[in-house]
Amino acid sequence: MGDNKEKEEQEKSFVVRDKRFSAQKEGEGDSQVQEEAKREGPHAHEDSSEQATSLPEITFINFLLSLSTSAFIQLGEVEDPITQQTDKNLPLAKQTIDLIGMLREKTKGNLTSEEEKLMEHLLYDLKMRYVKAAG
Repeated sequence: MGDNKEKEEQEKSFVVRDKRFSAQKEGEGDSQVQEEAKREGPHAHEDSSEQATSLPEITFINFLLSLSTSAFIQLGEVEDPITQQTDKNLPLAKQTIDLIGMLREKTKGNLTSEEEKLMEHLLYDLKMRYVKAAG
């Protein structure tokens, strides 16, 4: 049973490794790199540095949270993790909020109750914050 779960996890993700430069340093040709890629297959095991970085599971809820976090950053409510500053970009915030609204319309009838509630709450909260920021 554990093997099935492992296999399912491997099928959900993939690893991309660029071995061109290491192969050239060792004097190996492109055919050697291609042979190695064939042996490893599409579900190659991650190396230790990639295993240390744990990414959240890809779910619709996490997707909504990612979009809403972007909107909060664009509204100046949350510090941008890259610039370490809070800056408002209201046109971009409006576009992100409208994108979530479009997703609500396009996914109507296909969401779980939890996903639907989260989307409604996020949209309401973001719209109220946008009105406050724009006013």
